[in-house]
Amino acid sequence: MITVLIPAHNEAAGITSTLQSLKDQTLSPGRVIVVADNCTDATEQLALAQGAEVVPTAGNVDKKAGALNFVLSRLLPDAAPEDLILIQDADSQLSPDFIERAVAHLQADSRLGAVGGVFSGGSGGGFVGHLQRNEYARYARDVKRLKGKCLVVTGTAALFRARTLRDVVAARLDGSLPPGNGHGGVYDTSVLTEDNELSFALLTLHYRIKSPADCTLVTEVMPSWRELWAQRLRWKRGAVENCVQYGWTRVTRPYWGRQALAVVGVLVTLAYFGTVAFALGTGAGLHIQPFWLAVTGVFVIERVVTVRLRGWKYMLAAATMYELVIDLFLQVVHAKAYADAALNNKKAW
Repeated sequence: MITVLIPAHNEAAGITSTLQSLKDQTLSPGRVIVVADNCTDATEQLALAQGAEVVPTAGNVDKKAGALNFVLSRLLPDAAPEDLILIQDADSQLSPDFIERAVAHLQADSRLGAVGGVFSGGSGGGFVGHLQRNEYARYARDVKRLKGKCLVVTGTAALFRARTLRDVVAARLDGSLPPGNGHGGVYDTSVLTEDNELSFALLTLHYRIKSPADCTLVTEVMPSWRELWAQRLRWKRGAVENCVQYGWTRVTRPYWGRQALAVVGVLVTLAYFGTVAFALGTGAGLHIQPFWLAVTGVFVIERVVTVRLRGWKYMLAAATMYELVIDLFLQVVHAKAYADAALNNKKAW
């Protein structure tokens, strides 16, 4: 039995396409449940029109994680251990064989706790959308090169066994994992990035996680710089706080390493612009050095090669380094996320 859960808050714009992609699956799910969380648009009506079950949340104030816990608390007690639960975003469309391939991966490895997807960016968003599609293409390339090894099974789409999620519930109740909502909810409602935390939880319980290259989907891109800022600030602050939450363990060491590299990147960028400003401000001027030209060349090659999945036109454009604009933007976001976490500023979804 395969059940699909789709948490949705005012997703009228994309819910029909998402449900249509489930109808086109080569291995059809037995149930599709749209968890309508405080919707004020036509999400519920559109989902019903596509034949999905709709379960409205009751008094949920814990966003996506709370909505999913609400339905999972009803679903898991009656599920067989090997029943499968696919949890996916309402703005993501699966490739037609996604479920079939994800099931095959789970069946091939009994300690595989979750199978996620490799996503590409949907259309729209103008220049900022274009930059995100390049970014996602690089992510897909990285995951493919690592044969599906991933740091996080993202919330865009992930397939779990019922027994795996029950293990998470039991571990939250006995103190082996952070307590989450304190009532054995699968998702930790106290964090900004519930998918990142659940990945930590599965790895702590000695499960493996995987995002195979043959499990693909298309997901929405942020249509403006403002919305991209909000999304990435949540992701980056959530990732930092998840590391703090779990501490220094065998699971979190690689994640701490990535955080350290990110900090170094921010500091190097600050040092670069600081020295340029100093040179111009003091009248010393700028001088081209062969060593730094060579370093720049390495970065240019990296930009070109890593966007190969999008084709030669994108590779040529990448050589101009025009994508520095999003690189710098994300570094500012990262610095802000660290500051917010350190100062315990109010969290925002």
